[in-house]
Amino acid sequence: MPQQITADLPGSVGKVLVTEGSTVAPGDTLAILEAMKMEIPIEADTAGTVTKLAVQEGDVLKEGSLIVEISATVS
Repeated sequence: MPQQITADLPGSVGKVLVTEGSTVAPGDTLAILEAMKMEIPIEADTAGTVTKLAVQEGDVLKEGSLIVEISATVS
């Protein structure tokens, strides 16, 4: 089952740093969320491949909104 990365708080997407098919490692920054005049990096929790990119730069997100889905790398 893919891991879903969601917004921890409401804000807007300032920058998207991955595309569908990107390979990511734990700690890689996937996107930058702008909230309360701060830039908050959204990071991968697991290694894998981005299977769904649910946002674009400029999108306004609510708390809990899906940002990306990552399919874990099988080793």
